[in-house]
Amino acid sequence: MDKMKKISVKNKFEIGADKRFTLIAGPCAIENEEMSLDVAEKIKDICEKLEINYIFKSSFDKANRSSIHSNRGVGMEEGLRILKKVKDTYNIPVLTDVHEPWQCEKVAEVVDVLQIPAFLCRQTDLLVAAAKTGLPVNIKKGQFLAPWDMKNIVTKFEEVGNTNVLLCERGTTFGYNNFVVDMRSFLEMKKFGYPVVFDATHSVQIPGGLGTSTDGNREYVYPLMRAALAVGVDAIFAEVHPDPDNAPCDGPNMLRLDELENILKTAVEIDKIVKGQ
Repeated sequence: MDKMKKISVKNKFEIGADKRFTLIAGPCAIENEEMSLDVAEKIKDICEKLEINYIFKSSFDKANRSSIHSNRGVGMEEGLRILKKVKDTYNIPVLTDVHEPWQCEKVAEVVDVLQIPAFLCRQTDLLVAAAKTGLPVNIKKGQFLAPWDMKNIVTKFEEVGNTNVLLCERGTTFGYNNFVVDMRSFLEMKKFGYPVVFDATHSVQIPGGLGTSTDGNREYVYPLMRAALAVGVDAIFAEVHPDPDNAPCDGPNMLRLDELENILKTAVEIDKIVKGQ
């Protein structure tokens, strides 16, 4: 394995190479400007107190929904406006996902990190378009892939000339309506030389578990996060909401904002031990 790469985010900080884990967090979907600003401010304050580098995450479009009637979000134009407001107001990097190749260039004008959804991680045109922006890209490992299968995805980026890659574990399909997180996945993906991320909240989803929407087990987020940090991940991805039970999407697996600080305090202590800080 080559020396582990460090990924620079907006020239503010680096992810990887045994640095303290970065937190990628925010509401699943952008609901409105006020809520986005409020959540970003509160998480930023917590992260500054705990000396954690922070990237705000929220989606302008939730294209992968269980039902055609599910809430999709505010759309790209309004979503990018709100993400820019968050970015400019609090001077923090922002991340959002893209679903189609044509979106990449436009979204890259605002965000600092792009994200490829797990179901789309093999879509070559989307990967190439994202890579061509030159931005760091968080690529979620498909629920249907083995960790070593991500090598082909990494190669697509390298062939385009973008080595600003983050590899994200979000659980693997285990029978019907269930995911399992194989902690060996992080070690396997690290062999490619890029930082690894643990998506702690999507990993506890129960797809289609509520019939026309996804269910989840929020109680497992914290234990799995601790385990991933003990393995040595470089970043934690977690969707966080002030009132998850009334959120328009992913409520059952999102963390409560008022519980985040205590969760992160323990996370930092685990990270310190593992990385010898």
